Amino acid sequence: MAYTLSTRSLDKLEGVNEDLVQVVQRAIELTKIDFGVIYGMRTLEEQKKLFDAGKSQTMKSKHLTGDAVDLMAYVDGKASWELNLYDDLADAMKWAATEYGTKVRWGAAWHIPDISTWDGTMEEAMMAYIDLRRSEGRRPFIDGPHFELN
Repeated sequence: MAYTLSTRSLDKLEGVNEDLVQVVQRAIELTKIDFGVIYGMRTLEEQKKLFDAGKSQTMKSKHLTGDAVDLMAYVDGKASWELNLYDDLADAMKWAATEYGTKVRWGAAWHIPDISTWDGTMEEAMMAYIDLRRSEGRRPFIDGPHFELN
């Protein structure tokens, strides 16, 4: 089934870097998981609220410069936070980034600066990131909805 971005999602892409917009628009055509855009550009005030609430780990977010998006997976028209959906969504973002030669980092595989260079699925990339962080004695920070230019 082919999906398309809603008007609301397209509005959320306003101000986002055109290279990333292009990748998102292609990914919705390639994905097997429906998704929408929940965040594109953020103001400094919005970022501070998210940071203060513990929903963001930085005040230097790429959302502030239009170089990041957060995507929401949908199942039967309902929003879902199930992580397995996001690695499928990330596969579509990887394919689209590869087509356009755009360097995209995924928030569940922070160790990979460009997901198009990863030789495997995005689920495998996420598991490799988790293993890496654990081997360092550090907790992995999984942000499955987040994609940013790198």
